[in-house]
Amino acid sequence: MQFINTICLYCGSATGNDPVYLTAAETFGRLLAQEKIGLVYGGASCGLMGAAATAALSAGGRVIGVIPDFFDDREVVAQNLTELIIVKSMHERKQMMFERADAFVAFPGGIGTLEELAEQLTWIQLARHDKPLLIADIGGFWRPLLSLMAHMRNAEFIRPTHEIPYLVAESVEDILPMIRQAATHRQRPIAPNMISKF
Repeated sequence: MQFINTICLYCGSATGNDPVYLTAAETFGRLLAQEKIGLVYGGASCGLMGAAATAALSAGGRVIGVIPDFFDDREVVAQNLTELIIVKSMHERKQMMFERADAFVAFPGGIGTLEELAEQLTWIQLARHDKPLLIADIGGFWRPLLSLMAHMRNAEFIRPTHEIPYLVAESVEDILPMIRQAATHRQRPIAPNMISKF
């Protein structure tokens, strides 16, 4: 069995216009702490990112933030994290978050969140790793993307031989059980450390 010790959370540096997003982020942070699972995230104190980190820390959890040094004027760097890693580039940030995580969860967010999610979907499709990836469809946020991916399959741009094994949860409480179930079926990663060569 593969154990999940840390989960990387991709989510917005804003809270969005529906309170359900913020509530979900806070709940997820607390659940990670309760389950003794560390949170790896983008290192900001704002938005859903900050809400999940603050909730995890308040509940006694471990939180690892990874943030580029040039974000000083764009995002407020979180304080009192278990570990804060300052990197030089977005590529280095994503690489570090990948290396420190056993699974990935995408909450609602903007272009940055979408880019991170799309990159993980690509890496999984190309068999660069088999860590569980879950799309948290909170309040139906990701339904347009899921519909687009279904359209890609129907148009045969995602072929059955290149299907992407991702998970979708609509409830925060379903996230960890689904990831743990997926982790029990993991194979050994095909090419460790290959991500940095993309």
